[in-house]
Amino acid sequence: MINTQKGMTLIELMVTTVILSIIILALVVFFSGGVRSWISGQYQLEAQRNARQAMESMVREIRHGKNIGAGSEEDTIIVSIPALGSESAYDVTFNLVDTTIKRGENPLISNVQTLILEYYESDGTQIASPVPLVNEVSKIHIKLQVDVDKDNNPDITLNSDIDLRNYDL
Repeated sequence: MINTQKGMTLIELMVTTVILSIIILALVVFFSGGVRSWISGQYQLEAQRNARQAMESMVREIRHGKNIGAGSEEDTIIVSIPALGSESAYDVTFNLVDTTIKRGENPLISNVQTLILEYYESDGTQIASPVPLVNEVSKIHIKLQVDVDKDNNPDITLNSDIDLRNYDL
């Protein structure tokens, strides 16, 4: 007897559909996890880049300072930049307001968890908090911690030691 039946049964179609659905679901879960991981990495990279730029900006200006002082808060630093050529001397203030480090009134970086400033004399002795604008500070240590995902754990920690170029001018 020759089988003249052509096509597939309904059961075969349903089994094929279920198998393909499971495969597609597994691929979607796999790729969506990868995309989420990539997006999270991009946010982390951008936050790290912003933290480095903010730290470099602070270091650059503090390094040129002659007189250094702490503001009324422990996470505030006042830098007196001496005059160069025809320019006049000026003061720059960096401080942590809520979770934003500001240079004067301009924000440098957000999502900052802590900003720790330590001041040292030329012999390495740590100064508690210098009276505003004293010239006995020769070195400053800055520790900056940024919390990208706002889970109260710092995701990025940057440290920098700054030797003042104009110390004891």
